[in-house]
Amino acid sequence: MVPAPTLNGVVSVIPPLHVARRPRAFVGVSGADAEDYLQRMVSNDVAALASGESCEALLLTAKARVIAPMRVLRRAPEDFLLLTEPELGERLQAELVRMRFAAKVQVEVEEHTSYLLLGSVEGGVPNEDYGVPAVEVLDEQPREDLPLLADHELERLRIEAGTPRFGHEIDDRVLPAEAGLVERAVSFTKGCFPGQEPIARLQYRGHANRELRVLALETAELPAPDSEISHEGKGVGRVTSAVVADGRVVALAYVRTDVPADAELEIGRARARSLR
Repeated sequence: MVPAPTLNGVVSVIPPLHVARRPRAFVGVSGADAEDYLQRMVSNDVAALASGESCEALLLTAKARVIAPMRVLRRAPEDFLLLTEPELGERLQAELVRMRFAAKVQVEVEEHTSYLLLGSVEGGVPNEDYGVPAVEVLDEQPREDLPLLADHELERLRIEAGTPRFGHEIDDRVLPAEAGLVERAVSFTKGCFPGQEPIARLQYRGHANRELRVLALETAELPAPDSEISHEGKGVGRVTSAVVADGRVVALAYVRTDVPADAELEIGRARARSLR
């Protein structure tokens, strides 16, 4: 067994190789202007990708609200594949078509199969969401000789890694900086893109008022989504995801940045502390 990174006493353990389900929607972007168009539309530097390389990116509104998170895979000089959440494929395709104007680019929803392979492997599309080495494998049958990681165990890895998920930590109430997405999915040197100005203004002239934290709750009862978090009698945040792990609850939550990292928090009748 191989231990994953330790979070103040919380240790995720998976075998050297493990298969997991990771549903995706896929959008292909191809044509003579594909690189230039994506470079102008998404938050990361896709022009810097060589064929076979990938990066995380966001499609944002002008006010820097997330339309869709994605991983951009460059399949060829004029051909990209966008991997996004299963509920976002049609919306991502529609938004990119709506804004392409005269660009010589085709944007189509594509059908692919995929699964997640956790462990130290080569090949595949890198995935940093779970705190352990992992890749997404496209258009291949899952290896039958490897054990399948249960969905709730994969969710536990995501929560312990502090990775935001669309529809949970990412919605129209949240800025990328609050979710920790700027460090992993935004380039400040590549040029303009929708939402760049408010992101840059917050990065260089201000700070986020809340941040995503991993919490350990002294209970085995799951809190409801959006449960209020209190500190010294005042509301300071909300729960966004939670899972039972080893007899207690581990959760992701937005907490005000002025709350000390070692503060004791309350979620209903349960006490909680930050793990990261």
